[in-house]
Amino acid sequence: MKKVKQIRVSKPFDLLSEELVFIILDLISPTSSDLKSFSLTCKWFYQLESKHRRSLKPLRSDYLPRILTRYRYTTDLDLTFCPRVTDYALSVVGCLCGPTLLSLDLSRSGSFSAAGLLRLAVKCVNLVEIDLSNATEMRDADAAVVAEARSLERLKLGRCKMLTDMGIGCIAVGCKKLNMVSLKWCVGVGDLGVGLLAVKCKDIRSLDLSYLPITGKCLHDILKLQHLEELLLEGCFGVDDDSLKSLRHDCKSLKKLDASSCQNLTHKGLTSLLSGAACLQRLDLAHCSSVISLDFASSLKKVSALQSIGLDGCSVTPDGLKAIGTLCNSLKEVSLSKCVSVTDEGLSSLVMKLKDLRKLDITCCRKLSGVSITQIANSCPLLVSLKMESCSLVSREAFWLIGQKCRLLEELDLTDNEIDDEGLKSISGCLSLSSLKLGICLNITDKGLSYIGMGCSNLRELDLYRSVGITDVGISTIAQGCIHLETINISYCQDITDKSLVSLSKCSLLQTFESRGCPNITSQGLAAIAVRCKRLAKVDLKKCPSINDSGLLALAHFSQNLKQINVSDTAVTEVGLLSLANIGCLQNIAVVISSGLSPSGVAAALLGCGGLRKAKLHASLRSLLPLSLIHHLEARGCAFLWKDNTLQAELDPKYWKQQLEEIVP
Repeated sequence: MKKVKQIRVSKPFDLLSEELVFIILDLISPTSSDLKSFSLTCKWFYQLESKHRRSLKPLRSDYLPRILTRYRYTTDLDLTFCPRVTDYALSVVGCLCGPTLLSLDLSRSGSFSAAGLLRLAVKCVNLVEIDLSNATEMRDADAAVVAEARSLERLKLGRCKMLTDMGIGCIAVGCKKLNMVSLKWCVGVGDLGVGLLAVKCKDIRSLDLSYLPITGKCLHDILKLQHLEELLLEGCFGVDDDSLKSLRHDCKSLKKLDASSCQNLTHKGLTSLLSGAACLQRLDLAHCSSVISLDFASSLKKVSALQSIGLDGCSVTPDGLKAIGTLCNSLKEVSLSKCVSVTDEGLSSLVMKLKDLRKLDITCCRKLSGVSITQIANSCPLLVSLKMESCSLVSREAFWLIGQKCRLLEELDLTDNEIDDEGLKSISGCLSLSSLKLGICLNITDKGLSYIGMGCSNLRELDLYRSVGITDVGISTIAQGCIHLETINISYCQDITDKSLVSLSKCSLLQTFESRGCPNITSQGLAAIAVRCKRLAKVDLKKCPSINDSGLLALAHFSQNLKQINVSDTAVTEVGLLSLANIGCLQNIAVVISSGLSPSGVAAALLGCGGLRKAKLHASLRSLLPLSLIHHLEARGCAFLWKDNTLQAELDPKYWKQQLEEIVP
């Protein structure tokens, strides 16, 4: 028998082609530490990872020269973690990225001017998207510079309150390829500027004009856009019946219309607005002043293909809801949040017509009873999302039907309801459930929670805020059965101890942990979560008196993805607070009450956290911290919120709920 010759490879990675390595990199999450580990394997992998990556989200603008020198093929640059981006930084971006850069997000950044934007526009000739939202100091001269980016297709200018029609006119003339524009809260822009956009930029598909002082006059030009699919008019008080009286259009491309909070728009104006929108799929009329009656519903005759309607905060009548169900029986999403006049009769007549309903929001519809829930369960078997917070008249028995009939549920909000353990047992049959909110549910215990742990293995979010019947036993069953858990709120569950935190540490995907007002948890339990839950991004430890510096030291060492933390009224001192400076992406910190902190310690901690965007501190520190320090941090992009809270005794949840019911009719 012939002996097979073995080939020895001294460098096994040499057998991999560049294309194969790129396929491997495509399978690694860009936010995980695995990508960093991969690039540090060898020099070749380091070079290939640099060549492969297209999206970047730096923590500091100071790092831009070094980062962009390595990642030469960056197409999408997100600078929302960089509150201070100077003209020099934009010049670096332009020089190092050049024609490769396609998208830039500056929505959380400041300190740049027209000069920096000009260098960017000149160098990055292929830039198709830029977000300049919240640039409150941006003026028409800056807009004229943005107009130099001739390839722009998507532009966001939300809250650029100094812009006027002149600046928008410059953009309209220079950026004719625009297909998405957001001018939300650009209060200096009126009919003239919006009209110019409509005339010059014929390819616009999405236009956000929310809270602009426009009238129906500019809508004549807007609704002539042949490709317009999305029009947002939220809070446009100038859009009224009179200005729409003569409106005639045939905008068959329009798929989404948001006319929420248009206080001067009634069914007459809406009829004109919807007259030519035969293909409309989504309509939001939340917080409108008109009563949703039979007359109002009649304005929907022309949009029978409607799939989603939002009526949050509106006054609705049973006849109005019945007419909506009859005229728009293809609806898949209905939102009636805070519609206090909704009754069993009205809701039942609506849902019995909507056999294909997928999402329903009846939050704070306090007049509804088990009659409505029974009709929902029997009529809507395809429901995937049900939000019914504070529907306190619904009996315990009604919740059994939800679990029995609506087996496809993925999101369920039962906050402040009368559900008990038997109801949870029924709901545990919803195997696709990913979000469950059970805050202020005073009738549930560990037994009910055990059913959820055993049945809902896909659960990602669990809210148990003030559900005081829950102990370590219930949390343990959740941790064992719901290993994909990403968010949990156990605030004010006062029987919770470190045992729960040790159990939850098995949920390695955990990102948000809220345990406010849990007096029995300590730093030992917090350390267990910090060690094993590497993705932890938000932690609320307020009013946990046994949390001290050792807990924060564990977070500082292991939780390098932490972005937000609240340690008010804990045993933390300046030692623990200063250790948080080791977390590069920390953005928000709250330390309102803590006896172990000195002004100098707080100052050192604030200086050390270089990426800080928001600091909530006790008002007494305002006069104790150096004014120059406060100005320096504000210039760096940190906003201060000064609170003068005094320590208040916690009310018993049952008494608290009873008081709330007496206040709210």
